[in-house]
Amino acid sequence: MPIFSFLAYPEKNMKDQLIKDLSHMDYCEVKPSENQDVLILLTDTPDEETNKDLITTIKALKSLQSLSMTFGHTDV
Repeated sequence: MPIFSFLAYPEKNMKDQLIKDLSHMDYCEVKPSENQDVLILLTDTPDEETNKDLITTIKALKSLQSLSMTFGHTDV
């Protein structure tokens, strides 16, 4: 069960769209910052393959500028 946390930076003026995009994805929990244009993204997937697919999908979002992992844990 891979669990990761990220800082997700939206494209300019797309914070609300990024929140919407990530909130509709399975295995994702989004917490917006109140004073910065950054989101905290938590992912909790059932296996490594699902995690890889999810990260690939997230990175392809047009509303996402960059994604920085802050924590990762896998059961290996």
